[in-house]
Amino acid sequence: MDFPLAQRLQQIEPFHVMEVLKRAAELEKAGRSTISMCIGEPDFPPAQPVLDAAAAALSSGAAMRYTAALGLQPLREAISEHYRTAFGVDVPAERIVITAGASAALLLACAALVERDAEVLMPDPSYPCNRHFISAFNGQPTLIPSGSAERFQLSAAMVESHWNANTRGVLLASPSNPTGTSIARDELERTLAVVRRHRGFALVDEIYQGLSYDAPPFTALELGDDIVVINSFSKYFCMTGWRLGWLVVPPAMLPAIEKLAQNFFICASSLAQHAALACFTPEAMAAAEERRAEFRRRRDYLVPELLALGFGIPVLPDGAFYVYADCSELSDDADRLTRDILDQTGVVLTPGLDFGAAGAQSFIRVSYATSMANLEEAVRRLRVYFGRPAAGRAEPT
Repeated sequence: MDFPLAQRLQQIEPFHVMEVLKRAAELEKAGRSTISMCIGEPDFPPAQPVLDAAAAALSSGAAMRYTAALGLQPLREAISEHYRTAFGVDVPAERIVITAGASAALLLACAALVERDAEVLMPDPSYPCNRHFISAFNGQPTLIPSGSAERFQLSAAMVESHWNANTRGVLLASPSNPTGTSIARDELERTLAVVRRHRGFALVDEIYQGLSYDAPPFTALELGDDIVVINSFSKYFCMTGWRLGWLVVPPAMLPAIEKLAQNFFICASSLAQHAALACFTPEAMAAAEERRAEFRRRRDYLVPELLALGFGIPVLPDGAFYVYADCSELSDDADRLTRDILDQTGVVLTPGLDFGAAGAQSFIRVSYATSMANLEEAVRRLRVYFGRPAAGRAEPT
């Protein structure tokens, strides 16, 4: 080309796991059986009321036109009511913006909050797209190594010690991808106090909030109306391909977000919005809770099996559908290990390389967003690979 690409592209890395997926596709094409434990996508379809609502919206023509840039008002009100009934917190519908997936919510938030060279603190490990959105707006994502003592999350003390003149805010995720760990309420409260003292912003990714297993979930919105929260219909409601999420913003921020949404997207998918109205019906909520229970059952099966295979699990994941497993006793190169496991067994795992530098060669992410039958077969293959017996009931280290 005779014209240059934008310099910001140098700050955005490709997904390394895509190379693993390419190799898995090659093996499948050659007739090999593979089991994916690397993708963060529920194996369940949306609940039947959601599918029925989508069909009705298509049949009636209701989904054929643009909606308001902020989303369907009835859907914003349904989410507001969900916050009241599930968490006992009042989040007015006017603060809720319907977006084209959580990715669009994060894009809108970053467009409004991140200036050139603005530093945003986040834990290492964390979901790679989060830091890449910061980079896309010429900000500076600063990944702070966060170990098992902090549950792979940022603590208030870490935020305080890393805050400097260029820092503008924090980007947190609870429960987290890739670790499946949540931030304790009291620690989040202390962290928010630090951010407020420095007059910064707090952006909290809660897309796995509904998939919490060991304690009732809570929302950061319980701790103040100055917090920006991202959520999604993809995980808890199993609507990944529908590309629908939402953003909760402080009242003063709404005009800026509306202006950006009008220009960037016009609106989220009208069909997806009409379908999502049914997510909050009793039948759909019951289905979501049944699936949450199934994800917990899978976690409780997989963790002891991974321990028996020789992986370390320094923190039991309490949410999402990932186990962040330490493979340092098995290999000094997580990337090489996952590739060899794939070639030898057909089991597809995610190396830590994508999630930051701190545990890149020591950790892998294992997704249990697949059937129990697939998990059992994957474990059987891994036992053969590592030469290990069946698991006992070991506890996380």
